[in-house]
Amino acid sequence: MTSTYGGGVEVSAHGLPEWLLPVARAAETIEPHQLSRFLPPPQGGGRPSAVLVLFGEGPGGPELLLMERSGSLRSHAGQPSFPGGALDPEDGDPDEEGPLRAALREAEEETGLDPSGVQVFAVLPRLYIPVSGFVVTPVLGWWRRPSPVEPVDPAETARVFTVPVADLTDPANRATTVHPSGHRGPAFLVGNALVWGFTAGVIDRILHYAGWERPWDRARHVPLDWRA
Repeated sequence: MTSTYGGGVEVSAHGLPEWLLPVARAAETIEPHQLSRFLPPPQGGGRPSAVLVLFGEGPGGPELLLMERSGSLRSHAGQPSFPGGALDPEDGDPDEEGPLRAALREAEEETGLDPSGVQVFAVLPRLYIPVSGFVVTPVLGWWRRPSPVEPVDPAETARVFTVPVADLTDPANRATTVHPSGHRGPAFLVGNALVWGFTAGVIDRILHYAGWERPWDRARHVPLDWRA
């Protein structure tokens, strides 16, 4: 399955490792409401953005690339997240290749990775982050040729790290967070970080629909100030 988006950005699952195929297959049929209850406003609006959900293979087996945002940022300060951000005009049409270009560009700007080593293999439906007004397209990639990564600008990125998929699926590392607003959502205690919010929600759904999820204690609550 190969397709191209407007500006010639290729999306292909050809040559993916066997272990990643369940994610590619799930991405073909997943519906927006299966990913989140927060969907883009039907009347339009929201700021187009994209994130790169990048799978690689490291010493601990299959892994996922994450970063921790700087604590001084105005939006989502200190949160672990996927690399990504808002579309720039040069990225192109938000309804075509724009999100793909933005996800790769932002990942390079934030982590220093070489985008030529990333194979985009799927694009998930657009989701919405109400607190910031972003309409986010998750772009799924395979890190075919890994490159060194580190924070490019410490004012934006505190650290860059990878998390083994085995740690994400381990029930001992899973919990539920309760936001001050009352919203409950999945969380992961991995890589010396609490992954929650939008990022944890996307990871949770990918694990579920790829058939990787293991039963975990949803009654286990972790406060957002878990280090306190």
